[in-house]
Amino acid sequence: MGRGKFKGKPTGHRHFSTPEELRAGTSARPRSFKREVAEEEVEEESESEEEVEEEAEKRKGIQGIIDIENPNLVKPKNVKAKDVDIGKTTELSRREREEIEKQKAHERYMRLQEQGKTEQAKKDLERLALIRQQRADAAKKREEEKAAKELKKGEVRK
Repeated sequence: MGRGKFKGKPTGHRHFSTPEELRAGTSARPRSFKREVAEEEVEEESESEEEVEEEAEKRKGIQGIIDIENPNLVKPKNVKAKDVDIGKTTELSRREREEIEKQKAHERYMRLQEQGKTEQAKKDLERLALIRQQRADAAKKREEEKAAKELKKGEVRK
């Protein structure tokens, strides 16, 4: 059965050498730099076997072969819930600080507005007083007109 123009890689048939095969140099495809590293490891093994085993456990892949000092490579710090410092405050971003300041300023303005200390509140109170006065005058005028109509009706009936 044809797969088409390009054939896929036989991923299921790859063979990886074990560290023992690398040291012994009997791996299927030995690499020149791995042989040199393997020879150095054999010399170190004779000096101290325990240290090599501890390093092999800590490092994975090429990290055991090459020491890398990468300042940008930061290991993620997983903090457990019981170890979290509750008293420690986190710094807010500029946008968050501005948003909080904006909310506080609005609350302060609204408090002054309710007390009638702002210019807008003073204008509103003056306008409100004027409207109340006009309504009171209009109500008084209506009562006078109503009383005048009743007097006329009373005179007409007599």
